[in-house]
Amino acid sequence: MSLQYVGLSEINGPLVFLDNVENTSYEEMVEIKCGDGTTRLGRVVQLEGKKAAIQVFEGTNGISLKNTKTKFMGKPMELALSREMLGRTFNGSGQPIDGLGEIYAEKSADINGQPLNPVSRVYPRNYINTGISSIDALTTLIRGQKLPIFSGSGMPHNELAVQLVKQAKISEGDGKNFCIVFAAMGVKNDVADYFKRSFEEAGVMEKVVMFINLSNDPIIERTLTPRCALTAAEYLAYEQDMHVLVILTDITSYCEALREFSSSKGEIPGRKGYPGYLYSDLASLYERAGIVKGAGGSVTQIPILTMPNDDITHPIPDLTGYITEGQIVLDRNLNQMGVYPPVGVLPSLSRLMKDGIGEGFTRKDHSDVSNQLFAAYAKVQDARSLASVIGEDELSDVDKQYMSFGTLFEEYFLNQGFDDNRSIEETLDLGWDLLSVLPRAELDRVDNEVLEEYYDHERAVKRFGLKSGPIIKELASQGN
Repeated sequence: MSLQYVGLSEINGPLVFLDNVENTSYEEMVEIKCGDGTTRLGRVVQLEGKKAAIQVFEGTNGISLKNTKTKFMGKPMELALSREMLGRTFNGSGQPIDGLGEIYAEKSADINGQPLNPVSRVYPRNYINTGISSIDALTTLIRGQKLPIFSGSGMPHNELAVQLVKQAKISEGDGKNFCIVFAAMGVKNDVADYFKRSFEEAGVMEKVVMFINLSNDPIIERTLTPRCALTAAEYLAYEQDMHVLVILTDITSYCEALREFSSSKGEIPGRKGYPGYLYSDLASLYERAGIVKGAGGSVTQIPILTMPNDDITHPIPDLTGYITEGQIVLDRNLNQMGVYPPVGVLPSLSRLMKDGIGEGFTRKDHSDVSNQLFAAYAKVQDARSLASVIGEDELSDVDKQYMSFGTLFEEYFLNQGFDDNRSIEETLDLGWDLLSVLPRAELDRVDNEVLEEYYDHERAVKRFGLKSGPIIKELASQGN
């Protein structure tokens, strides 16, 4: 028998408080009937003895302390699930907003997920091809991995998210079982329209499940959006045997909603005002990626977050880096130079890359290309730093060659355009052509046998329109 409570003890921001509550539990859903006859939903977010704090999804405007009726529903928030979700658009709490009506639910599941036995996890292997050279070659995305993108205000992370949705694919054999769950949190109306329009124009909407939380929606809904998205992804992966790529943008908006919500509960703040449990809260989202033993599908995550003031030591990127398996960092200097996507190669990494590339996955020379490109580009930065002190004219011939290589690498490899979808073979071949610009003696991260097969200075000279022989500094100003 469920009890109905009349009246409230306190209202504070998005929270209402109720005294003398019996037999309730954390995360339990609540139905609130206002004096004007309207009904709102909430959930229990705090329990202290017999006092319960209830988070009201639609906000507390117009709620009265005296004649409000509260009914506890005896279950946590659940999301209706079906394969029909593909191609549909939902709001942050999982309600359809595309005008196509309700979905026919095959089941409902708790949005907080189920505890996963670590022993049942399978080590991620096999890569997801994004068509973006800087990601595919240097920070390869592995199925079942969580690989965040660290961006900044004004950077093209929304365009990058759309390009990932348009171009991401897996091997031909499993291609039909690949889909994307896309969740946008705290976005403006024009950004939400941009996402929808881009997916429809690219013809990929039928393989996308969209969750949209707008900036003027309640912050409570924003804290639910990634959980609804991950619940849908787990259903498609573990019960429909699909390989799911989950893109969450922007995690910073989620964390700011969490901070505001924590403040309204009167909790003691941690670093920069964020709640002390921010790490465990983010982990409860990120750790829902992976492959489960016996399941035919997988969940791969790309959380996108904007770093306040481009500060990578800010609590959100800092804690995210501890939980996830690498990061892709967007570089503001490259962005100002007109390079798209402006992926900063040196601070980016993929910790699971080594086991998902090479023969049988991408190509046998992938690891060699990646290692040598990293090493060469690091020397480019050293040469540029030295040139800023002593001047370019005083550099050695080798340093001048690295300066030229750096310009070509940024112009041809990193910069590829919004609609340029490169295969892994095209990316690796381009990498070898760029490395072939350098003297063979400088390629010290690659075995001689591999160099014999792939190094070709004359081909590089022809491809980039260079003069044969030693590369002089004038080439540094050469573009397309």
